[in-house]
Formats: sequence, structure tokens, C-alpha cells
Amino acid sequence: MIGRRGFLLSASAAFAAGLPVARAATQSYPAFLAGVRAEAVGHGLSAAIIDRALALRAPNERVLQLDRHQPEFTLTWAQYRQKVLTPKKIADGRAAAASRAALLAAVSGRYGVDRQPLVGIWGLESAYGTRMGTFHVADALATLAYDGRRAAFFRTELMNALRILDHGDVEPESMLGSYAGAMGQPQFMPSAYLRYAVDFTGTGRRDIWNSEPDVMASIANYMARCGWVGGEPWGQEIMVPASLAQAELGRGAVHTLEDWMARGVRRADGRPFSRADIRGAVLRPDGPGGEAFMVYRNFSVIRRYNPSDFYALAVGLLGRDVT
Repeated sequence: MIGRRGFLLSASAAFAAGLPVARAATQSYPAFLAGVRAEAVGHGLSAAIIDRALALRAPNERVLQLDRHQPEFTLTWAQYRQKVLTPKKIADGRAAAASRAALLAAVSGRYGVDRQPLVGIWGLESAYGTRMGTFHVADALATLAYDGRRAAFFRTELMNALRILDHGDVEPESMLGSYAGAMGQPQFMPSAYLRYAVDFTGTGRRDIWNSEPDVMASIANYMARCGWVGGEPWGQEIMVPASLAQAELGRGAVHTLEDWMARGVRRADGRPFSRADIRGAVLRPDGPGGEAFMVYRNFSVIRRYNPSDFYALAVGLLGRDVT
């Protein structure tokens, strides 16, 4: 999805590979839903909850339309940064972070994850909880499992969604998300929810739709379990000589800062790095003449949330600018 010189902006990270190609349905939709219901009940899930979630008449045409006709734009990093890190996004983030300082401190302290990536991810995924999606997740996932281009993947996610409903964390009517099934303020797929969602408030329910403590703790738990090292930076903006070949850069080219300084790399203010022994990689997304960044191991942790260099850079920069 991501190239060194550009970014393929798609409707959801769930569609990270391939083009939207419809699968020819081999059975009627009611028969498909009956099969899902039988499988779910066979796994011990509540028949009553399953019936509520799968009370569907036909595939959701809007979901299919979005799946098959996703707008695709190849953006440079400069264009992506301008599009995503808007003055409004930054101003809203500063206000959101300031008003939730105590919560962020509590979550950061418990999970050892700095507040910057928490707010950065929250801002990019749902505009600080204001844009979570309006699709009923079971409806969207059932549609894509029946007639989508990744039917097996979405059937698995549908079964995971039904497990969440069976647990009672959310009512079927309130399980809202994107057309691809990414849910709530952190935009977790159901599998990620089952693995990382947290009941921070102790209510017995993991509410990533309405409970900001649960939202922040769930993002922090995700990052912690993916290897975030508290107190270490994700990266920083730097100066790179135009003569440094693009082929020598990239996430796979990890060297000590001493080695990078010997090649002419400096901090953004032109000064040498304070720690020569730290290891990092240089990203110059738009090539010579474009912005450049030194990225460290926490950058790779952000990429576990969304495997995009552009996304991870935006999370880091947004978190830096709003906290």
C-alpha cells in the first residue's frame, strides 16, 4: 500500500492489500446468515444475541459500494501531512489533551506508554472521538463476509464481533464503526478488540465507544503489548545532505547516530545529536529535498497499529504538537 515516494490513501487499514473485487456469492444471503448463526451457536454464543445481531434482510449496498469503489489517491508525504495534520486537527488536539491531562497521566502511568502516541492515534483514528463511523458493525461485516473481496477475513471478524456481543460489552444496535468493521474511537477491528480492549473503569464492560478511559487504556494496552518503551522518542525531524543516496535510507538501514553524523546527518536545528550510541533509521519519504526524520524502535510500534510510514509519522508529529 505504501511506496517510498507516495501513499495510497484508502477508506480503511483493513483493506491494506489488493483491489476491491466482488466475490460471486454461491448461496442466498438468508442461507449465509443461517450458516453464521449455526456456527456461532455451535461455539456456545447466545442464540438470542445472535438473532438480534443478524436480523438482516439483505447485504448493505452502501458497504458494497464503498468496498468496490474506494477512492484511491497517491499522495506525497508533503501532501499527506498537509491533508492530515491540519491546523484544526492540531488545535482540537491541544484542547482535547489539555482537558484530559489527568486521564492521560493515569493511563500513561499504568501502561508505560507516553501520552503523545495515545493522543496522536486518537486524533487520527476518530478525530478525538467525534468520527467513529455510523455503520452497524455486524451488518457491515456480514455484508463483506458474504459478498466481499476478502470473505474469509471478514467472516472471522464477524464471528469475533458476535463474541463481543455475547460477552455483553455492547448492544448490537450500539456497535458502530466504519464500513469495514473498524469500531469505536480507536477504530479496532473485532479481533484487535478481543486482544487489546481494556475495562479501565472497572464496570465489567470494555466500552471503546463512549468511555474515554477505556478508549485511552485500550490504545495504551495495544502499544504496550506491541513493545512500546516508555520515555523513549519515536523519532525526530532532521537534516540530511541531498548527496546521501535514497537507497541508503529507509527503516531497514539502522545505524548508530554516530554513523549517521559521519554521513552528514544532523538534528533539525543543525546541531549534532546528543547521544551518539543510539540506533536509528532515516526516512526521507519524498526523496532529496524533502523532509527527513530519524526514527527509533518506538516508531515500529506505532506501525503495528497501522503499517504505514506516513501514518506513524503523522501520529508522532500530531502527538508532539498537541501535548
